[in-house]
Amino acid sequence: MCTSSNEGLFTTQTVGELLWGYQDGLLRTLKVFKPDLDDVFGLFYKNNATNDGNYVFFTGQQNYKDFARVDTWNGESSLKWWTTDECNMINGTNGASFHPIINKNETLYMFSSDLCRSLYALYEKDVRVKGVPGYRFIPPSKVFANLTVNPDNAGFCVPAGNCLGSGVLNVSACKQGAPIIMSSPHFYQADEKFVVDVFGMKPNKEHHQTTIDINPLTGIILQAAKRLQVNVYVEKISTFSQTGNVRTVVFPVVYLNESVVIDDESAKKLHVVVAEGNIVVNVPFMLIGLGIILGAVFMVLMCRQKHPEGTAAERQPLLGS
Repeated sequence: MCTSSNEGLFTTQTVGELLWGYQDGLLRTLKVFKPDLDDVFGLFYKNNATNDGNYVFFTGQQNYKDFARVDTWNGESSLKWWTTDECNMINGTNGASFHPIINKNETLYMFSSDLCRSLYALYEKDVRVKGVPGYRFIPPSKVFANLTVNPDNAGFCVPAGNCLGSGVLNVSACKQGAPIIMSSPHFYQADEKFVVDVFGMKPNKEHHQTTIDINPLTGIILQAAKRLQVNVYVEKISTFSQTGNVRTVVFPVVYLNESVVIDDESAKKLHVVVAEGNIVVNVPFMLIGLGIILGAVFMVLMCRQKHPEGTAAERQPLLGS
């Protein structure tokens, strides 16, 4: 088919065409046999200026920890692509906001439509963004670890039992069968084999890690960086001339760094809210301290009443025996 359509294994396109779509010769040929097939290919084709689905969120009225938690996505309360019920669960928020009063020991759950799955993040360190205090949360390596490291991830091996390794996720089941493999940029936190298979890969925590900085009092995101790499699975098939001399490899196509930081005006307003919140939080301790002081003064006064000073006569020295 590739030979008859004059298409090779690799093609050269502009960044705009790769992202937003170009007419593919092979798909155009296949469209003759399958008219409903779209002959335009692009990583974000038909996704420009559109949302990633219809969400229904909890308001948190009954439980503040439910604020912004996803109830359903596209009318469904669970996914259908993975092989276990646990992996098909829709957990947490969509990552755009979180509940207020977050502590460092919490596990923050999120659902990512890009990854077609839920994941979680753990506290890493304290940060300040434009003067506003925050906690930095990051997804630990265990989230994308192979089932030998994290047995809970067995359901993400599709077909069942087919695991590529740690740090990569086969999302072909939710991408209409396209051989798309997701990872962190430069295969950060992935198995070493994926790094050495592709020349130029230099994983770096600072540049390739996904991070979320959240103000713990309000749950507002101060700064975030979602970093993902889109790869294709190139498989060597000896009977297929186009791949006969190609190694089986997870081949990087593009990596994305979707970053956001709170604007100056919002940071100033939040700074005031945080300052007022600290006062409110400290009021009970101030009252307790005042109560202790008043209590001490009261005890001193009571002791003085119970043990009055001696009279003048009592203080006179005794005369000789």
